[in-house]
Amino acid sequence: MKKYLLITAGSITLALGVAGIFLPVLPTTPFLLLSAWCYLRSSIRLYNWLINHRVLGLYIYSYLTYRAITLKAKVTMILTLWLVMGSTIIFFIDPLWLRILLAVIGCGVTVHLVTIKTLTAEMKEEIRQEPDREAL
Repeated sequence: MKKYLLITAGSITLALGVAGIFLPVLPTTPFLLLSAWCYLRSSIRLYNWLINHRVLGLYIYSYLTYRAITLKAKVTMILTLWLVMGSTIIFFIDPLWLRILLAVIGCGVTVHLVTIKTLTAEMKEEIRQEPDREAL
């Protein structure tokens, strides 16, 4: 029963993580990492599929291995965050306190993203040279 609950939780968090790529208010990394954790404890096959995935694999594996993300991912996240937050603050929210709260949250997320290590070309090359990433 535990195995199936973890697979279900992993699949739900994977869907939320993928949605977070397109919805800036929804965090991507925590959901993808939680998905990897759930799969690791329930299905090595699903875990290996996830970390070897053509799109998500490098992102997840580089974060798990180096605690780093690509510069492109950082820039994209920060730009998307401020486009959505800025338009929301300017056009859709009236109370001043709520505008300030959103701006403070946006600043906090930006600081967090900037302080995460940037994945270097050497790190990427090490990851790409591994034929198949196995369970950590």
